Amino acid sequence: MMKHSITLTVNGDRYTLAVFPWRTLNEVLREDLNLTGTKRGCGTGDCGACTVMVDGRTVSSCLTLAVDVDGKEILTVEGLAPDGERLHPIQEAFIEKGAIQCGFCTPGMEMSALYLLSNHPRPGEREIRHGLSGNLCRCTGYNKIVEAVAEASRRMEKNNGAPGGGRKP
Repeated sequence: MMKHSITLTVNGDRYTLAVFPWRTLNEVLREDLNLTGTKRGCGTGDCGACTVMVDGRTVSSCLTLAVDVDGKEILTVEGLAPDGERLHPIQEAFIEKGAIQCGFCTPGMEMSALYLLSNHPRPGEREIRHGLSGNLCRCTGYNKIVEAVAEASRRMEKNNGAPGGGRKP
C-alpha cells in the first residue's frame, strides 16, 4: 500500500509527511516528529496517556489515524510551553502539588486538564474528577492531580490562561 501525504500543524509548526494509512497519530508524533511527551500506554484508548488535542478537542492519539487528521491543528504536551522558557500554569501546578509522581500519565492528564479548564474555567472537585476520568494514574496520585488542576484553574484565571506563571523548565 502506498503512503499518503498529509499536512499537520503541531504546536504551531507545520509539517508535511508521507505516512502509511494504518499509522496512528501517536506513532507519527513520537517516531516521525520526535515529540515523545505524548505516551503510548494501553494502545486501546483506555488509559489516556496518549491524549492530545486536535482542533481544540481531546483525542486518544493511539486510536486516531494520522491520515484522519490531515489539515488539522494538533497540540501536544510540548506545546503547553512553546517557547521553552516558561511553563504553563497547569505544568507549574502539577510540579508544585506533587501531581507528577512517576510522570507517565502526566502528559495526558495535563492535556485533559487543559481541555477541561478551557471549557470550564472554575470547575469544582467533582467536575475535575469527571474531566480527568478518561485518564488513569498508575501511582494512584489522583488527589494531588485534582489539587493541581484546581490550582491551575486559579492561576489561569489570574493570568487569562497564558503560559508562564514564571517558572522556567
